[in-house]
Amino acid sequence: MVALFSRTGRHLQRYNKGRRQVVGCIPYRYRITNQGSLEDGEALEVLLISSQKGTSMLFPKGGWEMDESKTEAALRETVEEAGVTGIVECELGKWSFKSKRNDTYSEAFMFPLLVKEELELWPEKNVRERKWVSVAEAREVCQHWWMKEALDRFVRRLTFLQQEEDLGLGPCSLSLEPKISL
Repeated sequence: MVALFSRTGRHLQRYNKGRRQVVGCIPYRYRITNQGSLEDGEALEVLLISSQKGTSMLFPKGGWEMDESKTEAALRETVEEAGVTGIVECELGKWSFKSKRNDTYSEAFMFPLLVKEELELWPEKNVRERKWVSVAEAREVCQHWWMKEALDRFVRRLTFLQQEEDLGLGPCSLSLEPKISL
């Protein structure tokens, strides 16, 4: 069950040496053709959302709170901002960046999220647009350099995992249900 409201405020959020800790996801899916097979190149799509105060596009992310694991927080932020749920996979890395709005530094952790469900109603539906795009388009329009770098790491990982799958090794993934209630 998913709450129809977003958590607000920063009093429960995590900080490390004065840097706000944020988590986010790169929601993705594979586009299937009418023949039921994946098309090369354009088969992978990622979900971008609009910023709350503008038209720029980015991946869902937000504060990591004290009562959550990183993956729980990443999934919660993705449900709140993008209205999708799915399988949170292995962490892509950590980035430090300076917020333009608050002139403060943050640490960000990003995860791929294989989308299993798109919700019709979600907490920030009225303040955000969501759009499925190709990886190439996401690189062009995503507003944050560190999110573009996370996207590149994700694509490299997928390529590597496809090679590993040929050897019989499986991907690192966690199936998580949203820890969110009404």
